[in-house]
Amino acid sequence: MGDTIRWGIIGPGKIAHSFAKDLKLVSDGILTAVASRNIEKAELFAKEYNAKHAFGSYEELFNCDEIDVIYVATPHTLHAQWSIKAMNHGKHVLCEKPMGVNLSEVEEMIACAKRNQVFLMEALWSRFNPTIRKVKELVDVGELGKIGYLHADFAFYGLDRSKEGRVLNPNLAGGSLLDIGIYPIFLAYVLLGKPEKIKAASQFYKTGVEVQTSMIFEYEKAQALLYSGLTSNSEMKAEIAGSEGSIFIHPRWHEAQGFSMEKGDGLDSFDLPTKGKGYTYEIEEVHSCLKSQKLESDLWSHQNSLDLIGLLDEVRRLTGIVFPFEE
Repeated sequence: MGDTIRWGIIGPGKIAHSFAKDLKLVSDGILTAVASRNIEKAELFAKEYNAKHAFGSYEELFNCDEIDVIYVATPHTLHAQWSIKAMNHGKHVLCEKPMGVNLSEVEEMIACAKRNQVFLMEALWSRFNPTIRKVKELVDVGELGKIGYLHADFAFYGLDRSKEGRVLNPNLAGGSLLDIGIYPIFLAYVLLGKPEKIKAASQFYKTGVEVQTSMIFEYEKAQALLYSGLTSNSEMKAEIAGSEGSIFIHPRWHEAQGFSMEKGDGLDSFDLPTKGKGYTYEIEEVHSCLKSQKLESDLWSHQNSLDLIGLLDEVRRLTGIVFPFEE
């Protein structure tokens, strides 16, 4: 691995633009190529971010010798397929969340990474956010005492979007849960671990996708109240409360710029502004792993991705969320 990590991007949509902007802020990384099945779209993206190559097919990018690692930013339903093809070409992969639509896809992806001896990580960028990392550190050392309650939500109004688009189309694994519900579930998991029991209820839209899901994760001595939805906005402030204090992660908590901690009569605020939008931290983690010849991250491992998709699968089982291609 050279001093500069050379990136390729497939699926140059909205999130890929945010990623490419933040990649420019990471000194040892460069965007070398972008691929889209629409060559004009790839060329425009490449021009905007000074990428050397624009390809009209993903396979062309996989065959490019000038690429070290590929960021897979396609819709959910294509994550497994194209990540596996990239890894079979010997490419390292950062795959946008959710890594796969269900547990079997994620298991297949991890098996492929191990077979090809390449790096694979789910792009759960919030795990690397400085605020989230600091809050986890405080919880882990017992700063709040015994945690008894966690609340996290993520919602926006999405019912005015195209019925054929990613969010409302069941054939694209649409709905709130996999897209944004993954964040509250992640927070409960990373701070409290896997729950002993889950309760959940969902509301569905006329296209067949789920548009509201409320969850209770039950632990031995704690409960996590979690929510995702497309029918309204929400405050998106996360709360973690224990026997000796509480932490409030400032809105929008999944891309937090700081938090407040309440202990006794005092409330202290801590500002932890991100570099760029915050994708820089997961990019730096990928670079660190590649330069150390690690095939997975210690901060967000293959097992973490397996645990997370397992929780998502269980919520789907309880609420009856099934996609047409799974039937």
